Amino acid sequence: MLFHTWTFFLFFALIYPVYLAVKGTRYRVPWLLCVSYLFYGWWNPLYLLLIFYASLVDYLAVMGMARSRRRGVWLALSVVNNLTLLGFFKYAGFVTNSLNALFARLGIDYALPVPDVLLPVGISFFVFQSMSYTIDFYRGEVEKESNFLRYATFVSLFPQLVAGPIERARNLLPQLKRTPRITASDAADGLSLFVVGLFKKVALADYLALYVDKVYATPDRFEAPALILATFAFAWQIYFDFSGYTDMARGVGRLLGIRLMLNFNNPYLATGLGDFWRRWHISLSTWFKDYVYIPLGGNRRGVFSTYRNMALTMLISGLWHGASWTFVAWGAVHAAGRVATRRLESTAWYRERVPVPVKRVLVFLFVTFAWIFFRSESFEDAWTVLGKTTAFAFSDPRFPLLALFLIFCVWFYQLLFESPARRILRWTPVRIALVVFMIFYLGVAGGTGEQAFIYFQF
Repeated sequence: MLFHTWTFFLFFALIYPVYLAVKGTRYRVPWLLCVSYLFYGWWNPLYLLLIFYASLVDYLAVMGMARSRRRGVWLALSVVNNLTLLGFFKYAGFVTNSLNALFARLGIDYALPVPDVLLPVGISFFVFQSMSYTIDFYRGEVEKESNFLRYATFVSLFPQLVAGPIERARNLLPQLKRTPRITASDAADGLSLFVVGLFKKVALADYLALYVDKVYATPDRFEAPALILATFAFAWQIYFDFSGYTDMARGVGRLLGIRLMLNFNNPYLATGLGDFWRRWHISLSTWFKDYVYIPLGGNRRGVFSTYRNMALTMLISGLWHGASWTFVAWGAVHAAGRVATRRLESTAWYRERVPVPVKRVLVFLFVTFAWIFFRSESFEDAWTVLGKTTAFAFSDPRFPLLALFLIFCVWFYQLLFESPARRILRWTPVRIALVVFMIFYLGVAGGTGEQAFIYFQF
């Protein structure tokens, strides 16, 4: 069930009045759990068995930790179970194909059967969310949740279930325990967030996808200008797509009286790669920092270990995004960039002498270069794009001018948002005018497509 479809609008119109009626009673959590399972099971009812199983194992693991001195054993059970689920459903085919390719290179006349496994929507998100709870409890950072229905709701809460943000137990579970107070401001902000997200997805991301998909489907048929424009367009497409989903999720959460965390903070205005990862997919970046980078040693064991841990974290992040070596390459490019610039970004010369616009452009160019590996279907396609973009043979890119105009408007808005003049954007007439414009644009030129969100595949 996609947010930008009439199916979801009908779903929410039916479940929301009931939610408002029971939000102050003991039926609030069971109702949220029921509608969340309905939302998730809409794609495939078999998915419900998986999310119920994952929730139950981690709930029992924490119960075991609370009652046993062998806490590490229960934590290991949770981590191994979660990684096994993720590994089987997401990486079984990737590992098998990689081994078969290795056998072929070695001249071994044998091929492993490739498992035909259906990837459950959003498995990477709810597995990481559930696993963070068991780790945090083991560390003493959260209290035990005794109510299984509440815990299952925490894992499966429908606004952020399939594409994040990846919430932590210390933020979301307390909100499920108390009766929400939904004010007129919450309703207005929630609807505004949803409209902004809908505009980003339908009017911007899906529109850019028309050009990006055409070029990247057969990159050998296009020359440098088209490939460069398509790569820049994809940088904005994935931002609009993913941040649009997050905005809609946060908007629905506000209507429910639940505050979901900010997941994007104008990442293309970052002044360094470290700054970029503090702004892009914040819930995932902080997850890898807290549960991968710091456990590896963080920056506590010398320069070499710091760079090694940073690189490993980025490589694992790349693999998390997709079961393909192109995603690992994307992670490796960012790992190399972070290692090369970490010390530079901390110097006074870089912070004070290099103009902010220059830093922003350099970071954006690097991030956009890395997106080539992320978007390409194979290494062959990635090398084609890289090779042709350095040749600069002339070709008509035929890029839609409206898309360029919309991207310019968004970038200008973000620059204004991070300037002293941002108070203008807080004026009620300005906010109303922007929302009215987006609704009008969606009605006139938004289209009727129901293209899935990019991050659903992860």
